[in-house]
Amino acid sequence: MITCVVDYTIDAAKVAEFERFAQRWIELVNEHGGTHHGYFLPSEGASDKALALFSFPSLAAYEQYRQLFGVHPDFVAADKLRDDTGCVIRYERTFMRPLLPE
Repeated sequence: MITCVVDYTIDAAKVAEFERFAQRWIELVNEHGGTHHGYFLPSEGASDKALALFSFPSLAAYEQYRQLFGVHPDFVAADKLRDDTGCVIRYERTFMRPLLPE
């Protein structure tokens, strides 16, 4: 299993727009072979940080999912929502392997 951790810097004034964007990506990951573990959004105080965690059974499965970016209409629409609203300032992906309870 491989888990992608996405560290977002968001526009703190556009959290509602980011939530719409995030909900759509949760659906897309789950529809296309992954398991989305959720987005983690600012809670107390002003913050511009958010995280997303999702897993795929393997790097190969993740790469199949990535082939849909820029091609599949649902993926294009989700990216357009991000771009049109300006809710994401930048993001960085890190791949990790989970160590789960036995």
